[in-house]
Amino acid sequence: MKKAIKAALLSAFVFPGLGHLLLKRYISAAILATTAFTASYLLISKILEDAMQIVDKIQHGDLPADVITITELVSQQTDGNDLLSSNIMTSVLLITWLVAIIDCYRIGRSQENKR
Repeated sequence: MKKAIKAALLSAFVFPGLGHLLLKRYISAAILATTAFTASYLLISKILEDAMQIVDKIQHGDLPADVITITELVSQQTDGNDLLSSNIMTSVLLITWLVAIIDCYRIGRSQENKR
């Protein structure tokens, strides 16, 4: 398998920046991986925070352990600011992932053509 495709697949299916490591582009790899990791961390921490608030309400008896009630609470849980920050972090993560894939393929093809 060609290096460009291998690098693009690493970035696509494992994590952004890994393809750049294969291509020995360490600074790009660090920037992409850090950006993707930070966006993922912020998204996951917000989701877990919301879930823990719901679990606390159930444990304290403020909320019945009913699927419909929990579903309604989850849909109401996010306010405008939280939704906006979640959308921004999701966009950052997706854009970073796409940039990593495209850039890996571009760099890999460039390195293959130099040989």
